[in-house]
Amino acid sequence: MEVIAIQKSALDGMKNELRELLEMTENAVRKYTPIFKEEQWLDNQEVCLMMNITKRTLQTYKDKSLLPYSKLNRKNYYKRSDVQALLEAGQPYNTNDNGFTDE
Repeated sequence: MEVIAIQKSALDGMKNELRELLEMTENAVRKYTPIFKEEQWLDNQEVCLMMNITKRTLQTYKDKSLLPYSKLNRKNYYKRSDVQALLEAGQPYNTNDNGFTDE
């Protein structure tokens, strides 16, 4: 076991920095928790399964701005309410009304 000696002032400084970091983290959690508690978020696979579509179709919906999404750590997430609204409106794929063509 290695013993390291540091000055008490340095230890107190590290404790204060850790307290500040903890406080910043708690503030961020308080700020963003309501956003996530109010809404359920789905990833690409969950949306594809829910809508019974392929990943390519999902990409088309994103490209045409038909389904809003948020990106976190290079992964896309969708609000369940947005997916549900698109389902209720009728999936726009293969309709001439909004730029898609029958193939």
